[in-house]
Formats: sequence, C-alpha cells, structure tokens
Amino acid sequence: MSDAVAGVQIVVARGDDPPFAIDGEVFEEDTWLAMSTELDVIRSPDHPVRVMTLAWEAKPENPGSVTVKRGPPARLLAVVHDLDAEPSCTEEWVESALYEVFMSCTKHRLHALKLPLLGSKHGNLPATRFMALLRRSLQRAVDEDGSLPLRRLWLARGSEPGDELLRALADLG
Repeated sequence: MSDAVAGVQIVVARGDDPPFAIDGEVFEEDTWLAMSTELDVIRSPDHPVRVMTLAWEAKPENPGSVTVKRGPPARLLAVVHDLDAEPSCTEEWVESALYEVFMSCTKHRLHALKLPLLGSKHGNLPATRFMALLRRSLQRAVDEDGSLPLRRLWLARGSEPGDELLRALADLG
C-alpha cells in the first residue's frame, strides 16, 4: 500500500515488516531521550563521580526537536513527549518534530526512512490527525528546501489498518 506526497513515496507497513531497506529510522522520544533507550546496563570506564556529574548536569531536549545519532541506519530521536507536562504530547510538538525529521533528511542525505505514527502509540493523537500533520510538514519541508533527498518513507503502523491511513492521506491532498 503506497501513495506519494511532495515527490516522496509513502508506504504503510507493519513495524516488523520492512517494505524496503532504510538509511534512517525515527524513534518517538521524551525530553530526556529515555523512551527508546535500551534496557541493557551500560558499564562505563569513567569514574563513578564523573558519571554522576554528567547525569546531574544533563539538560532535557526541547519538545518538537530532533536529535540525530549516526548509524547505519541513522537514528532520529523525535522529541514529542514531555513527561512533566499534561498532556505529555501535543500536536504542535509532533508537527515540529516531523518538520525537523525532514530537514534532518536533507542535512544527512537520507533517502529511505522508517517513521512510526508519532504521538499515536504513547500519546493520544489520532492516526488520521497524524496523517494531516505528516502531509503538512512534508509539504512545508519541500516548499522551504526546494527538494528533499528523501524518496521513500515507510510509515510503520501498529494495529491501524494501512488502507485507512493511506485513504486519510489521500483525502487530505
């Protein structure tokens, strides 16, 4: 199931069923970048006081921002949750993060990206509303940048029916 927006082919598939190879993957994050952190215990060669000092001095990321970790594939950490706020996720943060994701694709020359429905799984953003924010952010990125290197976007769905998501995307166009 696919559609195109602003020259980008959008494919909807389950998160565990890749339709193509990717060079970037987006993760839904909170301001402390804890949501996508592995559960493994990390051993550090640094002195425990240094580790504690680094933790003490840590600053939260801004909601709506994106932090890129080199890959392959590159990891784009989309900050759409502030666990100290109610609600923890807003449409404005999701839209800002989506735009930043697409700008990061330009900066890091990413051509194929896996993107979950931000704010839909851990927040209360309806999937159809996410699709509207996606279309608007993608179009804005293309309008401001002229073109994007991004050619394929894999929308990694959960239990949402893929055909309904594409229909919602098409209805917005």
